[in-house]
Parts: sequence; structure tokens; C-alpha cells
Amino acid sequence: TAGQKSGRHLQILAEIMRLRRACCNPKLIDEHTKISSSKLRVFAEVVEELLESHHKALVFSQFTGHLALIREHLDREKISYQYLDGTTPARERIRRVDAFQAGEGDLFLISLKAGGLGLNLTAADYVIHMDPWWNPAVEDQAADRAHRIGQTRPVTVYRLVTTDTIEEKIVKLHHEKRNLANSLLEGTDSGARVSADELLELIRAS
Repeated sequence: TAGQKSGRHLQILAEIMRLRRACCNPKLIDEHTKISSSKLRVFAEVVEELLESHHKALVFSQFTGHLALIREHLDREKISYQYLDGTTPARERIRRVDAFQAGEGDLFLISLKAGGLGLNLTAADYVIHMDPWWNPAVEDQAADRAHRIGQTRPVTVYRLVTTDTIEEKIVKLHHEKRNLANSLLEGTDSGARVSADELLELIRAS
């Protein structure tokens, strides 16, 4: 029945979201897990190299829970940063942007959707995307925050993708089936128009 099909789609989409969160950090699935995050380890190495060379970076993730774990790491390492997500009030957002531009903070952590528009962050010359967004245009728009007028240096963009996981499949899928990728990443209802078999193919062997 239509109801059963809809329920199956929702179950599969929920599992895809779970796999994506696991790629970011296993603690997003089980906060008590002893499994470490390879992505956080690579992030730490990249940040260490950037700071040694006196660079500043924008760090984007679509999961605020992921950003919270990154903040814990930065706090432990005593690395200074600014932060904003969709709940940050407009006035406070402006204050934090101005502070970063004035040199307060080596990194600026931003939830991807919150940071896509209206921010001028040319103090950064590196951009790190912690997890792949289904629609590269959203990533590009976020990275443009560092490309604004006044930027005098080249801007380098890192995209951290966990190998042999659903993240790689999403990146590949985007080139093959743009509509499917967009519907999954943006969480739109158009995901319901994708067959359950196509969705299951994303999960298999992830």
C-alpha cells in the first residue's frame, strides 16, 4: 500500500542519516562508544598544520552535534574559535563575525545552512567541509564567505570524505543522479519519489 511504501522510504532515509552521522563521528550514534573518529583525527592534523603556518579557517558541518564534538576537541587543545549555528541571534552573529575579522579566533565553526548567506569572513584563507553536502552549490556558497571582496590571498578548500562509506557514494551519486542527491541532502519530500531500491543501494556495503 501507499502507506507501507511511505513508511519504508522513511525508514531507509533514517538509516542513511544514521550512516552519515556515523561517518562524522561514531559518538553521534553512541555517545559511550570507544571507537575514535578518524575524521576528527584528520581534522586535528590539518588544523595543526594550518595554525603552524598562521592560517585561519572556516569549518562547516551540517550537524550541530558534530560541531559540538569538534568544539570539545578545540577546547582541550586550547585552540581559539568563533561559532555560530541557526540559533545564534542576528546581533550576536554580527559580533562574532566582526571579532573573527579582527583576529579573535583561529577557526570559525559554522553550521552549513546558517553560514551560507550574508557573512563576510575574509580573515580566513582556508575552508574545511567536515561532511559532504548533497548539493555542491551549497558548499560553494559557504566557501564563498572567504572569497568576498577584500580577500587578497588564494582560498584553499578541504572536503573531508570518509572512504568506503556512504559519504563516497553520495559524492559519486551527485554526479550521476543530481535530483536524488539533492532530495536526500536537503531533506525534501522529493525523496519519496525515489524508489526504495535506489535508496537501499546507497546503504548496501556502507
